[in-house]
Amino acid sequence: MELHNLKPAEGSVKSKKRIARGQGSGRGGTSTRGHKGQKSRSGFSRKRNFEGGQMPLQMRLPKRGFKNPNRVAYVPLNVERLQAISEKYKLDTINMETLVKIGIVRKNDLIKVLGVGEINAKLNVTAHACSASAKAAIEAKGGSVNLV
Repeated sequence: MELHNLKPAEGSVKSKKRIARGQGSGRGGTSTRGHKGQKSRSGFSRKRNFEGGQMPLQMRLPKRGFKNPNRVAYVPLNVERLQAISEKYKLDTINMETLVKIGIVRKNDLIKVLGVGEINAKLNVTAHACSASAKAAIEAKGGSVNLV
């Protein structure tokens, strides 16, 4: 065997269908596209939700509600979660950088501390917002809450 006599195995390579090369090819005339209609034309592409001209589903359904462009979305962190974080990572100060490093929030998230659960440790918490019950619980144990 040498480079100039290499050939693919018998029957492994098929010749390409040659479409629109005259009637004698057996694939002339309509060129395998059937007769007339949108799909037989060149450059045809159907829209994703196209239903054959029928009114599409997304247009048949009613519109509801609205999106408030001024909404401020906070990531809620309960006091019990802060307690668990401080125990697990041996922290007495919890701020944005620590939470991002641990992987609890993303760097552009806004944090709100909520007052669900018990707290046993003295914590210094820095957040964007804090509920009154959470602030009271943290300060009752000698901690502090700083708002950014």
